[in-house]
Amino acid sequence: MAATITVTASYTTSGGTTGLGFETALAFARAGGDVIVAGRNPARGAEAVARIQKSMPSATVAFETLDLGDLASVAACGDRLNAKRESIDVLINNAGVMTPPRRETTADGFELQMGTNYLSHFALTAYLLPLLGHGKDPRVVTLSSVAARSGVIDFDDLQSERGYRPMQAYSQSKLACLMFAFELQRRSDAAGWGLTSIAAHPSISRTDLLHNAPGRFSVQGLTRSLLWFLFQPVAQGALPTLFAATSPDAQKAGYYGPNRLSETRGYPADAKPPPQSLDLEAASRLWEESSMLTGVDFGQCRIPPTAARLFSAGADGRA
Repeated sequence: MAATITVTASYTTSGGTTGLGFETALAFARAGGDVIVAGRNPARGAEAVARIQKSMPSATVAFETLDLGDLASVAACGDRLNAKRESIDVLINNAGVMTPPRRETTADGFELQMGTNYLSHFALTAYLLPLLGHGKDPRVVTLSSVAARSGVIDFDDLQSERGYRPMQAYSQSKLACLMFAFELQRRSDAAGWGLTSIAAHPSISRTDLLHNAPGRFSVQGLTRSLLWFLFQPVAQGALPTLFAATSPDAQKAGYYGPNRLSETRGYPADAKPPPQSLDLEAASRLWEESSMLTGVDFGQCRIPPTAARLFSAGADGRA
């Protein structure tokens, strides 16, 4: 299926300064979209904006500071966007970290992968809900991974405090992202939020994830460097996200990934969700746990008080 890019929409992409996020933002800009690139490093953000504008001089693109390792930064980003914008049409929950060799934590005490990949995107989506509510056919696209197939949500140890295994923690975070995408659609339908929530995965792509977290000289990093030909080009890896974000054929609560070789390469097609991602009871419990941990209530976020006030009201619920 070929992705059809909508040219009049506004797009917000987390982790948009490098890798899949950058390629996604670049494609939106080339199609005439109004693009917000969000990331934690202003210098990289300025560089990403400059690269996009060099490729597409007429592009409408801006950078917003967003550190997904710090819920205060997520709330502040939500505040700024709610103050500056009237609407957002598409939110791409893209940014992530993969398999740091030792357990690390976010500013809020969450295990780094669970906090960055999932919990902060949960909070960001809530803070931007008022803007999405004013968007045209608003969509939220959340990136999962083929690693979700082996993921297990350990409600007794969500933050991997009892025992940290890098890939196990990563798989859990990406399963959580997938379950969130499905549960967001169910809750939107029930509450009348008007969202289309979709999940996508890029399979294995030539990004810097394995170089940045495990390290360039780790087994994973060396595999990425020496066996680069096994990994899809980054622009190819971004296609399922673009399809989910823009195609009229993308379905509510859909899941899209590459169409060949067990979803490891190719063009966007229906991906097979792992059975554990379809557990409705676990998805509902994960949502409630996430709301408690982040201090964010989606119901309150439909009313336009500032994100900062919402965050303050729920701060006692954080880990």
